Amino acid sequence: MTSPDQPAHAEPANTSLANRYGAKKRRFSPTAKRVGGGIALAAGIGFMAWVSTSNSLNDVSFKDVGYVTTDATLAEVDFQVTREPGTPVQCAIKALDSKYAVVGWKVVDIPPSEADGTADGGRTVSQRVPVRTESLSVSGVVDSCWIPGDSGG
Repeated sequence: MTSPDQPAHAEPANTSLANRYGAKKRRFSPTAKRVGGGIALAAGIGFMAWVSTSNSLNDVSFKDVGYVTTDATLAEVDFQVTREPGTPVQCAIKALDSKYAVVGWKVVDIPPSEADGTADGGRTVSQRVPVRTESLSVSGVVDSCWIPGDSGG
């Protein structure tokens, strides 16, 4: 008990490191680290395989080959489409004027092809598509190609 003349004596503060910073953290054993690293590596490889496989199954690519401007109302665009044989594809074709403005636009259906009889098993097909234009075009290109029903187009 303290009297008004004497101040209360506080207990000395515990200054140990454990009280100041918390208890020492537990570490994983080397075996647990190796197992965890192996699981993470296997999961990463599995994810990359899934991503590359799922993209290649729906992969459609195209290549512009050339164009011919017949007159001020018509252009013909030559291109190649590569996709899995038996897969129908749609492509958007555009004709451009000298200022790169679109003067003609057309979406074409490319039917599935047979896998035999071609060098690459029916993956690549060549197309020539006529595109009506509203004025003279100076170039014709493929804007995009996609598998119908996909969100890629």
